[in-house]
Amino acid sequence: MKFLVTGVAGFIGSRVAAALLDGGHSVVGIDNLNEYYSVALKQARLHQLQGRDGFRFEKMDLADHEALLALPELDEIDRVVHLAAQAGVRYSLENPFAYAASNLTGHLSVLEFCRRAAKAPLLAYASSSSVYGDGAEVPFREDAVVDQPVSLYAATKRADELMSLAYAKLYDIQQVGMRFFTVYGPWGRPDMAYWSFTDSILRGETIRVFNGGKMRRDFTYIDDAVAGVIAIACGTGDFAGLERPHKIYNIGHNQPVGLMDFIGEIERATGVEARIAMEPMQAGDVTETCADISRMQADYGYRPQVSLSEGISRFVEWFREQRVEAGAIPAATKL
Repeated sequence: MKFLVTGVAGFIGSRVAAALLDGGHSVVGIDNLNEYYSVALKQARLHQLQGRDGFRFEKMDLADHEALLALPELDEIDRVVHLAAQAGVRYSLENPFAYAASNLTGHLSVLEFCRRAAKAPLLAYASSSSVYGDGAEVPFREDAVVDQPVSLYAATKRADELMSLAYAKLYDIQQVGMRFFTVYGPWGRPDMAYWSFTDSILRGETIRVFNGGKMRRDFTYIDDAVAGVIAIACGTGDFAGLERPHKIYNIGHNQPVGLMDFIGEIERATGVEARIAMEPMQAGDVTETCADISRMQADYGYRPQVSLSEGISRFVEWFREQRVEAGAIPAATKL
């Protein structure tokens, strides 16, 4: 099959594209390579895909819907995996209009692409665990009421789901929304806590721990997240009997971990004790996330394989290799 993958230079997008290519599919990847975090990191991920048989990249901003509709492959695409978004809860407090352009207009552009594409491709798109807010019953079920977002980022992701529901009804577009839960691992995002904590700990710098460390997160290793995306994107999907051909699935690990235990895993993997500064809860944060993954298990046989301990070990090993090559970690912190 031929796939369109948006956000292909991103953390999840690059790994999904690689998995699709490994499976013998072809991929048209698009990304705007914005400067929210290191463009060099995005280019390094992209470099691993370029030159592979069946892969073509085009730099593009999804907010430019006319450019997306002008893709020469418009009528050849079988499936769309929409992973491009402006990420980050706290950054949405600083630059809200970036979220409107990327997450709202960008999502609408993709919906219009699917509406106009000759093959009526199935759309698998990224939502977020943030839509559950801070009041949903744990573990979070896909049928929970999600009308109390605590950040603009969460609000845009819920808006994407509602736009998709409308397009499913209006144009019979088959869609699957994927609510990701704190995806981490090698080649990840520098703005995520696991990355910044590891960097600071190895440098002997103090890390900022919010809400006195009294938070829990459902950490999902990148390989497990990608396995979930591939199962959905390559699956047939059963929309029989639905008024709207639209479904939502949690992609998580179903094993939330306390923030202090999480920091302990990084200390164990690095062999360095963290210096910690306790700070109050930050605006837009939630105290706990936990995915009910029974729907993914029943429909796609989804079974997360990588424990937090193993996943953090893999990340720290990769991080050391990358940073030592750049001469960024003092020799005293090397194993």
